[in-house]
Amino acid sequence: MPIQIGETVPSITVHEWRENQPQPLSTDSLFANRRVVLFALPGAFTPTCSAAHLPGFVVAADQIKQQGIDDILCLSVNDAWVMHAWGEQQNAEAIRMIADGSADLSEAMDLAVDLTERGMGVRSQRYAMVINDGIVEWFGLDQPGSFEQSSAEAVLTYLGKA
Repeated sequence: MPIQIGETVPSITVHEWRENQPQPLSTDSLFANRRVVLFALPGAFTPTCSAAHLPGFVVAADQIKQQGIDDILCLSVNDAWVMHAWGEQQNAEAIRMIADGSADLSEAMDLAVDLTERGMGVRSQRYAMVINDGIVEWFGLDQPGSFEQSSAEAVLTYLGKA
């Protein structure tokens, strides 16, 4: 069963492009004493992810941060080089591009999906969550092939009610 509201995000190492190279980061350091939006998608440079998912958060970043959010993180099962290049291509300066290269975090939260038959290997499901001091406060998980619960609009709707 996927991680649930009220549960703690597992302590895992992911990577982010900083100082011209991939740098390891613990999820503990990403989420401790902060309120963060984490959204995840199957792959950088893929159609829905590039045309709608990431661009929606790029456009809404200021609005989201005005709702008491300290950081917005985009996570995908790609390496830090790919995430960095995709972030640059998408003008995603306000979004931190997080690489879950071996799907460790995705698997630990039971949010990995095997897309081997489509030539993609193990990837992340499409979701968004609000994490408050390491605890899942809100969680929107899309069914395979859909894009509704994890959009920037869905996050803003929740934040407007929270």
